[in-house]
Amino acid sequence: MYELRKQGVYALLLVVLNCTAVNVYAQKFQFKGNRDRDAISFTLVKNLIIIPLYLNDQGPFNFILDTGVSPLIITDPTLIDSIGLTVSRTIKIAGLGRGAEMDAFISNDVSANIGKAYIKNIPTAILKSDIFGLSNYLGTKIYGLLGYHFFDSFIVDIRYTGKRLSFRHPLSKGKIRGERVPIDIIGAKPYVDLIIESPDYGKIDIKALVDNGASHAISLERLNEQPFPVPSTSIAANLGVGMSGPIDGSIGRLSALKIGSFTLRNLLASYPRYDDVAAKVLLKLRNGNLGADVLSRFNVVFNYQENSMYLRKNSHFNRPFEHDMSGMELYMQEDRTKRYFVSRIEPGSPADLAGIAVDDELITINFTSAASFKLNEINNLFKSANGKTIILSLYRNEELIVKVFKLKQRI
Repeated sequence: MYELRKQGVYALLLVVLNCTAVNVYAQKFQFKGNRDRDAISFTLVKNLIIIPLYLNDQGPFNFILDTGVSPLIITDPTLIDSIGLTVSRTIKIAGLGRGAEMDAFISNDVSANIGKAYIKNIPTAILKSDIFGLSNYLGTKIYGLLGYHFFDSFIVDIRYTGKRLSFRHPLSKGKIRGERVPIDIIGAKPYVDLIIESPDYGKIDIKALVDNGASHAISLERLNEQPFPVPSTSIAANLGVGMSGPIDGSIGRLSALKIGSFTLRNLLASYPRYDDVAAKVLLKLRNGNLGADVLSRFNVVFNYQENSMYLRKNSHFNRPFEHDMSGMELYMQEDRTKRYFVSRIEPGSPADLAGIAVDDELITINFTSAASFKLNEINNLFKSANGKTIILSLYRNEELIVKVFKLKQRI
């Protein structure tokens, strides 16, 4: 389930945990005393919700709140020593992407706190190496992912525009605002029925994983046990990185997507290579993955106890769906200062035609120091306006060079 997808830039990835030895259903978060609710602020980067989580009474550590994961996943193995974890055994994790399985540790002695809520002995998978490099590609330190146990414990209210997370006991009093959309909880993950429309194949009913840990709008993986048909107008793209390596595919557009009574139009859709994703997903009725570029246009309430998701439009609902217009992907390296490097250039893109190369270091962007930008701000700039001129100074082979190009809407 989890996906840090690269929609031109890194936005999210797909991860499928084959953790049959972990009982992900056993525990729930609780409040002490008579308290039945709490609320915290979160940080939003590339549509991902980053929350402060305490582990074994230490922290806070930045974790991504993700409906697409089951056990707690620690992506930074240095936490094993720093918070004194006891590792019980090693398991194999089968993931999406090209490549083989990888090893992860299992621990059952982790306690976690979010706000005033706590859980003891939460099932935890700890990656032996930080293969995703989430911190570099999100521009902030990330230690892991929190999913099912939190959402199964509470009614969870996500206010994307206010960056506020509220959660309360399922039996507590309080009206839920928004339109109810039924969800199915399968394998500790929520699924929803959608209608999509495309000029290439008309209207289709599909079932998708509701994955707010994926920053794309929607990923379409399979249809009738075959690769989902890629639209006639599309571009090749590197869509992300999964447990087993890179995920290749294409990006196109849908005419419309209907969820409940809401219709979103002209949205981006990712079409991952069948062998990288769909062939490795065990749930055959799943057609794809609904991500946070759709969910973030609503105030969203999850109520797993009643198999419900509630949606209410927010001020982002009519925001255009845009793909990166530079063709350049970046990562951040932080020592004493922030430094940004080019990690990938899409062939034929404006950055490629301008002669920008992998491993170039950004020094200035439109005459402003690159270090003064957050990575999220740079990514937003690179998809801000078709035809916008970008002037970069870059450091390459101990030489300062200047490159100029115009952003181009390629899909």
